[in-house]
Amino acid sequence: MATAAQPASRKSRFGFFMRTAAVVTALSMLPATTAGLAAVDAKGAPEFGKLMMIYQRIKANYVDQVDDDQLIRGAIDGMLGSLDPHSGYLDATAFDTLRTQTEGSYGGLGLSVTMEDGVVKVIAPTKGTPADLAGIKAGDYITHLDGKLIYGGTLDEAVEQMRGAPGTPIQLTIFRAGRDEPFDVDIKRAIIELTPVEWELNGNVGVITVSTFSANVGREVEKAMAGITQKLGHQPQGLVIDMRSNPGGLLDEAVAMSDLFLDKGQIVSQRGRFARDNESYTARMGDIARGIPIVVLIDSGSASASEIVAGALQDHHRALIMGQRSFGKGSVQTLVPLTNDSALKLTTARYYTPSGRSVQEGGIEPDITVPQLSDPDARARAERAVRESDLRGHLINEMELDDRELEKDLVDDPRFQISAEELEKRGIEDFQMHYAIDTLRNTRLAQNPRASSERKVSKP
Repeated sequence: MATAAQPASRKSRFGFFMRTAAVVTALSMLPATTAGLAAVDAKGAPEFGKLMMIYQRIKANYVDQVDDDQLIRGAIDGMLGSLDPHSGYLDATAFDTLRTQTEGSYGGLGLSVTMEDGVVKVIAPTKGTPADLAGIKAGDYITHLDGKLIYGGTLDEAVEQMRGAPGTPIQLTIFRAGRDEPFDVDIKRAIIELTPVEWELNGNVGVITVSTFSANVGREVEKAMAGITQKLGHQPQGLVIDMRSNPGGLLDEAVAMSDLFLDKGQIVSQRGRFARDNESYTARMGDIARGIPIVVLIDSGSASASEIVAGALQDHHRALIMGQRSFGKGSVQTLVPLTNDSALKLTTARYYTPSGRSVQEGGIEPDITVPQLSDPDARARAERAVRESDLRGHLINEMELDDRELEKDLVDDPRFQISAEELEKRGIEDFQMHYAIDTLRNTRLAQNPRASSERKVSKP
């Protein structure tokens, strides 16, 4: 929800990752009046009559007695499902889930999932959650829960089964690309706390990990930068911002975080069908990193708000984007309250990076594509990674995308031929992070010939 600190002129927004994929949500408190119903095009009247006729025929002739709520909910879901993957109806349970995932905590596994041809597919685990610690990977298929086949059910039903009281066990049967046979993973549910920002030092390089864009992320990133500087006693040589598997979140927090590292210029804009849905966000003076080199890490699980940050820093040439192509979710949803505990979530706008790019479908293409070589199944999973363009009914990018461009991250690169086993021998657990830090150190030396000379002299 919007905080009291936000300007009154700015729309209240919050985002979430629920049921299908990450979204940036514009929470416009539009009144649920009957005015819109009165304005229904007269051409639609016969279609509403047809809908009522079908309802009556079902009630009168179906083999079993049918509950009215079931039929109405089916009609609502059908209408919204015909639009795009991110529009939907939020009942009391879904609305409560939305709130807890952006503002509080819940009992579960920490997974972002979608439905692909009747199968539950993992988009990304949240860092540090039971699912992440158990080794669940983006692109995994979940076929059974506690030995029970879940193929053909709804995504809501699967998510409901995976949630539960903290400490209770659940067994997931996983099919993973690159493996010959499915395998079981035993996990204990836990309270999924929103700890979106963490930081550490790797020598003189600072690393800030942003796992989601919940409330106060901008402020927490600022604190992380201050902590890094205080511990070193000076500015770091460089900074890695790790947004891999970050499913998105609050639009205002994405803007706030981008603003920390930019002195001027547009951060993001959004354009919709109506002028009221158009908006632009601009950076204020002041770069808390004082111009030091920055690398931003992204992957196929980086979506929505994380794509806004990556796109802004890339377009302003403030950071080098590294990793693999992001998810490609470039639309904005508006929440229209219907009752005290239900709402309509409707796609109302697309957002654009400062250069005018839409990330819808195509995502953010890294400046340097770096595969995760420390994962032996990485290539197979990359080939099956779920992105916005894979979701049925997704919005089409206004500019035609070259499918060959979207497969860049699968092209063999002679720089990246080392095996996961060899990396393990060298003690490299996270190749993408290792490559990012190494790049920053080399970049810093290139900018400071004296430091490079000193380093050469010091070699044995």
